[in-house]
Amino acid sequence: MTTSVVVVESPAKAKTINKYLGKNYTVLASVGHVRDLPSKDGSVRPDEDFAMSWTIDSKSKTRLNDIAKALKNADKLVLATDPDREGEAISWHVLEILKQKKLLKDKPVERVVFNAITKKAILEAMENPRELDVPLVDAYLARRALDYLVGFTLSPVLWRKLPGARSAGRVQSVALRLICDREQEIEAFKPIEYWSITTFLANQGGQKFEARIAEFDGKKIGRQDISNEADATAIKTMLDGSAFSISKIESKPTKRHPAAPFTTSTLQMDASRKLGFSASRTMQVAQRLYEGIDIGGETVGLITYMRTDGVQITPEAIPSIRGQIGKSYGDAYVPEKPRYYSTKAKNAQEAHEAIRPTEISRSPQSISKYLDEEQKKLYDLIWKRTIASQMASANIERTAVDIEARNGPEVAMLRANGSVIRFDGFLKAYEIPQAKKDETENDKKLPPMEQGENVSKDSVEAKQHFTEPPPRYSEASLIRKMEEIGIGRPSTYAATLATLQNRDYVVLEKKRFIPDSKGRVVTSFLESFFGRYVEYDFTASLEEQLDKISAGELQWKDVLSEFWKQFSASVDDIKDLRVTEVLDTLNVELAAVAFPEREDGGDPRSCPKCDAGQLSLKVGRYGAFVGCSNYPECKFTRQLGSNGEDDASTSDGPKILGQDPDTDEDVTLRSGRFGPYVQRGEGKEAKRGGLPKGWSPSEIDFEKALRLLSLPREVGNHPESGKIITAGIGRYGPFVLHEGLYANLDSPEEVFSVGLNRAVTVLAEKLAKGGGKRRGAASLKELGEHPDAGGPVTVKDGRYGPYVNHGKINATLPRDKEPMSVTLEEALEMIAAKAAKGGKKPAKKKKPAKKPAKKKAAAKK
Repeated sequence: MTTSVVVVESPAKAKTINKYLGKNYTVLASVGHVRDLPSKDGSVRPDEDFAMSWTIDSKSKTRLNDIAKALKNADKLVLATDPDREGEAISWHVLEILKQKKLLKDKPVERVVFNAITKKAILEAMENPRELDVPLVDAYLARRALDYLVGFTLSPVLWRKLPGARSAGRVQSVALRLICDREQEIEAFKPIEYWSITTFLANQGGQKFEARIAEFDGKKIGRQDISNEADATAIKTMLDGSAFSISKIESKPTKRHPAAPFTTSTLQMDASRKLGFSASRTMQVAQRLYEGIDIGGETVGLITYMRTDGVQITPEAIPSIRGQIGKSYGDAYVPEKPRYYSTKAKNAQEAHEAIRPTEISRSPQSISKYLDEEQKKLYDLIWKRTIASQMASANIERTAVDIEARNGPEVAMLRANGSVIRFDGFLKAYEIPQAKKDETENDKKLPPMEQGENVSKDSVEAKQHFTEPPPRYSEASLIRKMEEIGIGRPSTYAATLATLQNRDYVVLEKKRFIPDSKGRVVTSFLESFFGRYVEYDFTASLEEQLDKISAGELQWKDVLSEFWKQFSASVDDIKDLRVTEVLDTLNVELAAVAFPEREDGGDPRSCPKCDAGQLSLKVGRYGAFVGCSNYPECKFTRQLGSNGEDDASTSDGPKILGQDPDTDEDVTLRSGRFGPYVQRGEGKEAKRGGLPKGWSPSEIDFEKALRLLSLPREVGNHPESGKIITAGIGRYGPFVLHEGLYANLDSPEEVFSVGLNRAVTVLAEKLAKGGGKRRGAASLKELGEHPDAGGPVTVKDGRYGPYVNHGKINATLPRDKEPMSVTLEEALEMIAAKAAKGGKKPAKKKKPAKKPAKKKAAAKK
């Protein structure tokens, strides 16, 4: 009997699949990628035809050894990683490593993909193997090389020219620009006054309805055409004395059609809108539903693969969905023919079917007892959207009523709109959000009326309004925008948004993205000096080329070569640019936000504290701020984007918020070199707490200060280890901590309320990803051995920027020094200077101990 080793990505899938395949199969998990490009210079070498160096971490080595050991006694290798580009890449990596170990010999290798983790889907996949998709692997290599080259070329430029900047990325920088551009639109927005005129009427039966002004003095009036109170008052006065009658009634039947079943991006959007889930949370819960849930002793995958841009459903599944519609809602809700969808998203590949339940007969109610709350909510969303996508359209009757208002010789026309749902169709299962205009006007129900009927007036309301700026992006709307213009791919959206937050470039406040000062400065810098590479069209065009590589239409190294030739030239063009020159450019580009107009009409760049200095952008470790040119004599600073003297109140001294009820010590709000913070007491023993992202000093009161000073707080004892779990706020945001393992929380507010169950869950998820413990700085470049003391001398990327390291001595690089250009001699000088400054001497290489001399003979014979 043939024995096979099957490689999948997750341990949970491995366990489930092993049960279905039986004893002749050994199913092992790679647990994600098994190797990656090391975070140092030279991992991708354009001068060597884009050769790449890969590294394998210790955990992956163990898993690969397990696969290699099992393969020695097996007849066949089956690569069954996820059915997407990353899954294809993992299979390729595993195969390459096993080839290098010379373990394959003549053993056959097959590639299979599981679109669902059910027994039927797995057995069918095993019967239909294919070869590795080489163009898809090429597309992965191109993307990985591009992301590395952009990140490792642009990021050092940022460190040198903009201290405090963290990194730049091919997709993340363009997504950041979207957020910053929207903020600029909001800041530049000038509200326009307009008035609405609403008349409250009643038909002859006394049933009330509303109508808005549509025509006055022979002119049609749009929604914002009444621009001042005088015009509004004139119309209102005329209507107050008018008689009203129905001049025209027009009813039109319309149909509202269901939306396609979920893709990755539409699932993230609706989960955000309806459930309040972040994009990353949605994907985590969907992953568990895909990999399998224990239902009555059997682990079953509940949904199909969740990383897809396809909207079609496999034809085999449609009859059961139509049958379920008839069973759950009645035959009237089953359309005459099945519905087939095609995507409208730019660059969609539609390699896989849409996200749907693996078995539609598993209703949310029937399996709810096996799911946790988040799983219930997301499965319910997917099930209903799938059902609705194959249901009949809703029949809606839209009615428009024209009402004539006559006051002597003056005539005006009013308009009342409404709609009635004659047949709810798919709306019975899944309501799709409508635009605000439709909700407020067209969805109102009108009472019965007849043409020529006189109607009575209750009152006329003239109301002032102002136009509003475009809203900031939510996760859902940003994903929709990225998909619309072709930036990134569905599988990368969640990671991109998380990176922007982790880099402190944006803050998610009230579920809306606000760019931080760091993010705005980085975006302005990139637009000023690398404009081509943050252009929406250029990024979308590059995505199209990568898709053509996937389709086998382009060679991946040709795409890389063309990109690198122009990109490296752009970097060379600004390498000699000084920080002061960069800031001069940014002072102009960000003038509107850095130096807003003063109420007294004075010079916006004149220092409001000393009057003699000029305000200018400054950069520090923690981002950009506005400071006075007379520093250190004048220490005026304010945050980028704040008006007036935002930080001056704390710069003049601590602000007392109250007295601690337990210690009677003053609780104060202060401003330090790292930003605003609260403090209890004085001196070295004083307790301090920095303000988290999104918290403004102006909003800090005594209660909030006490909550910050209470951190870290104990959440409870971990049920497995019995050790305490704490919650706090660190440099990288809110977290829970257990035995050295850190896991991020969604918001600073959650730190004060997180319970034991939630804390254990996020810690377990972090551990499953292999992350959480604080890691050392990434090594950028190895310079060689220290000539005197021995041991490696390296250039590293630390929390506060690049530095050189030898042993326990770290020396920060000068701002104008390119990390990749540091030589061993320069590094030795910096290390020696740092050691001398700190009173340390570089360790000397130990000389080998001399062997004891043999005793001479006591006397010659």
